[in-house]
Amino acid sequence: MSVRSLSATLALSATLLGAGVSTAVASTTFAARPNTYELPGDPGGSKFEGIGYDTRTRNYYVSETTGGEIHRGQVNSPDAIEWLKGDGTDGRWTARGVNVDAQGRVYVAGGPNGIDHPGAPDLWVYDRDGKLLAALRTGVPNAFLNDLVIGPDGAAYFTNSNAPQLFRVAEQHGRWTVSTWADATGTIATATGFNLGGIVLSPDRKALVVAQGNVGKLWRFDLRTATATAVDIAGADLVNADGLVQKGNTLWVVRNFSKMLSTLRLSVDGSTARLLSATPTDPDRVLTTAKLAQGRLLVVDSKFDEATAVPPYQVIALTPLR
Repeated sequence: MSVRSLSATLALSATLLGAGVSTAVASTTFAARPNTYELPGDPGGSKFEGIGYDTRTRNYYVSETTGGEIHRGQVNSPDAIEWLKGDGTDGRWTARGVNVDAQGRVYVAGGPNGIDHPGAPDLWVYDRDGKLLAALRTGVPNAFLNDLVIGPDGAAYFTNSNAPQLFRVAEQHGRWTVSTWADATGTIATATGFNLGGIVLSPDRKALVVAQGNVGKLWRFDLRTATATAVDIAGADLVNADGLVQKGNTLWVVRNFSKMLSTLRLSVDGSTARLLSATPTDPDRVLTTAKLAQGRLLVVDSKFDEATAVPPYQVIALTPLR
């Protein structure tokens, strides 16, 4: 294990201890799996952001912001491959959030793809074999699709970092549609920088919990009414909140340029959250998004702090104590 990986692993372990998790570590279970995963990159430098995980195949998917490639790896193997080409493939020049539904379909948020390339898609859906199922535009000007979650209805809900909006993407009888599911203008003030980003389900699966990283807030969107209300975080510092990971009542918040991993106890309905710990992550990495995979957090090292990124390009595995 590298020094950087060890530092990150110890940081997460301390965080989870703060959450009151058992200290028994199943080290033999994790011994065969890599602590770092190597991603392909471009000769001119690559940067990364989103990650999705397929629980059935144990494949993970990572998006490259510089080119829009989608890389795929397997949790038992140290090396990922380029799964989907970028540089205009399917109209994709950049990519952000990634998620996988119960059928193994891979959803990709395009970030500013449709802004930088007018008429190009804002998001894509692929099957497990890499076949394009849908390439969609939201129809909303200046939409920056940042991250997404699969809802209990099987639809995907995407955040817009440029406006207080959530988009719903669904398939019925082979036809894919995208709609503006929620617009919280008047409730959520848009500030300079990246607004709505990371998104997860509430523990009771009746709401969506969304990070507004530039101002350090969390918002709850009721799945029945699409109404947004502020999550009571009791003054917790969540500035630079990026990726969110929820399991039961535990909410992990990856705070990219703050280089912190915050752990909160989330109420069942997602209306309140209480900070349990805020643990520094590796100072040499800007971590963005994460997914829980077989008891470990797989976290993307973005390279956003490097003017021209240089290898190694990696996903790191943070091993929680159980």
